[in-house]
Amino acid sequence: MAKPSEISSSKMFGGFNRRYKHDSSTLGCSMTFSIYFPPSPPSQKLPVLYWLSGLTCNDENFIIKSGAQRAAASEGIALVAPDTSPRGLNVEGEADSWDFGIGAGFYLNATQEKWKNWRMYDYVINELPKVLAENFEQLDISRASISGHSMGGHGALTIYLKNPDKYKSVSAFAPIVNPTNCPWGQKAFSNYLGSNKSDWEEYDATCLIRKYNKVSTSILIDQGEDDKFVHNQLLPHNFEDACKSAGVPLVLRMQPGYDHSYFFISTFIDDHIRHHAQALKSP
Repeated sequence: MAKPSEISSSKMFGGFNRRYKHDSSTLGCSMTFSIYFPPSPPSQKLPVLYWLSGLTCNDENFIIKSGAQRAAASEGIALVAPDTSPRGLNVEGEADSWDFGIGAGFYLNATQEKWKNWRMYDYVINELPKVLAENFEQLDISRASISGHSMGGHGALTIYLKNPDKYKSVSAFAPIVNPTNCPWGQKAFSNYLGSNKSDWEEYDATCLIRKYNKVSTSILIDQGEDDKFVHNQLLPHNFEDACKSAGVPLVLRMQPGYDHSYFFISTFIDDHIRHHAQALKSP
């Protein structure tokens, strides 16, 4: 596996934001990812918090806009942000709409031949951690948690629920928690996965919580009450009801006046970093 090449490096809160490019065998294209390394002695092993971004985003949005580095530096946690889809494959229709194709991988493994390279699920849980382990000795990928926003919140929740051995905790901002019942999810799933609804349910947190309910720590979700997508796309109370039925501990915080933007995320990101720090540092 070729070593990732560094694209950029910027100092922040005593640590460094570094962006890398590598050739992905899972996705069949060149991919970028960003890491924030908090200030620490070289011998110190750092736990990892993966951040999955939302529709239209890439690996830079969170690193540039969230302000998460202040709390990550304080807690000694590395932040890892992958991109949101394969790029540069020139598949017909990949850039026709903002909510499907490029920048809209939905963190699943596509089964339809046309979209066979859209395997962000395998990339996030298998290839990216392997790349990190082989190239960044300071990162302790055995101590990892996962978070994300919107489509990325959907990715974080579903990946966490299906892989409890890989992640210590999960949180999300304004996640798409019931994609089988919203327009974004229905458009993506029908194209990536075909028409079989049971295949869709494998990537729907509200459906998954019924069978993957052995959760080691509370799930934290922040949702802005003034988010224009809350009632038709995000459907937080569907997930809340499913968690109650399954006996899964959920902290759903409806935040008055907040929207879907990074202004909202940056307001509450420190709470999420601390939520994960507690899980990552526990024995």
